[in-house]
Amino acid sequence: MSEASDTLADRIREHFAPLPGLAEKKMFGGSAFMLDGNMVVAVMKEGALIARVGKDGYEAALARPGCTPMIMGEKTMSGFVAVDGEVIEDDAALVAWLNECLAFASSLPPK
Repeated sequence: MSEASDTLADRIREHFAPLPGLAEKKMFGGSAFMLDGNMVVAVMKEGALIARVGKDGYEAALARPGCTPMIMGEKTMSGFVAVDGEVIEDDAALVAWLNECLAFASSLPPK
C-alpha cells in the first residue's frame, strides 16, 4: 500500500471505530471495510476510495465530482464507484461518502 492509501485507511478506521460488526479485510490491493460481511468501502492502493452505493445510488454517485465507474479488469462493478483521492481529502467529503456507503451496507442482510 502507498502512503496515501495508508492515510486514507487510518481516517476510515477512526470514523468507523465505534461501530459493532465492522471488520477490515485485505482486498483490491488495500483495505476493505465490511459490515456484517458486506463491503462498505475499500481503499485502493493509490489512495482512491471504492464506494459501495448500490444499483439505485449508482447514477447519482457518478454525477458527483471525481467519481467514475469501478472497473476491475474488463468488468464494470455494478453498484460500486471509484472516488478520486483528491475529492476525499476534505474530512466532510470523506464522511459524507462513508455515511452513504454505510447506510447502503446496513440495508443488506448479514452474510
